[in-house]
Amino acid sequence: MSWAARRRLVILVILGLIVIAFSSFVFSLLFYRAPSCTDHIQNQGEAGIDCGGPCPYLCTAQEQPPTVLFTQALSDGSGRTDVIASVENKNADAAAQNIPFTIMLYGAGEALLKEVPGTLDLPPGATVPVYVPGVFYGEPVTSAFLDIASSSPRWFAMMTDPRVIPSVTKTSIGGSPSAPRVEAVFMNPSVADLTNVRAIVFVHGVSGNIIAASQTIVPVIPSQGSATGIFTWNSPFSETPVSVEVIPVIPLPSPS
Repeated sequence: MSWAARRRLVILVILGLIVIAFSSFVFSLLFYRAPSCTDHIQNQGEAGIDCGGPCPYLCTAQEQPPTVLFTQALSDGSGRTDVIASVENKNADAAAQNIPFTIMLYGAGEALLKEVPGTLDLPPGATVPVYVPGVFYGEPVTSAFLDIASSSPRWFAMMTDPRVIPSVTKTSIGGSPSAPRVEAVFMNPSVADLTNVRAIVFVHGVSGNIIAASQTIVPVIPSQGSATGIFTWNSPFSETPVSVEVIPVIPLPSPS
């Protein structure tokens, strides 16, 4: 091979390498995607596909399903039925948002009367009340069950509960026998106002059972101050009330 031919060959090789390098660069710009928690691939140290490791959401093997402690139908004697329930999150370092649930109402002969959907948040290691007013009108509801599909919660890591929860410092039962009411004083420990705070009350009778429930919205609890929430009913309690349990319900922030 002559010197000129060798020179042309070297130039062609160099040009070919430049073309290959440029093509690889363009390909990487167009088609390469950095590993993420939404790429449907187990990478970047994840424990499963898009879960565990650096991803906010937990894998199934890391989770404990929520436990429904009780579900109860409450009738006011006029044909209206409310439903209350309590759900426990046994995951001390994980939370889930907007978990879908279904309440199933049964009548005489275990006939299914209605299915009612809803959602709830489960903070880490917390027990959360559920109150659904006026779910059914008409024939008596003999039993109610709240069901959460095991695949419904998307658990994400939350080592501590970031919510500011007002404390309940004082409760009182008043009103009249035909229109009872409960008042509760809420204290805000934070340096910022709390607005539109939802709270649920369970009223316990002499038997210890829950005989009534209600909810209210407290518009503003001022910074390091207090506000009063009022719960009312339009019919008498089924038995003498002896104690009340007032629980503020504060939504969870979205996972980062």
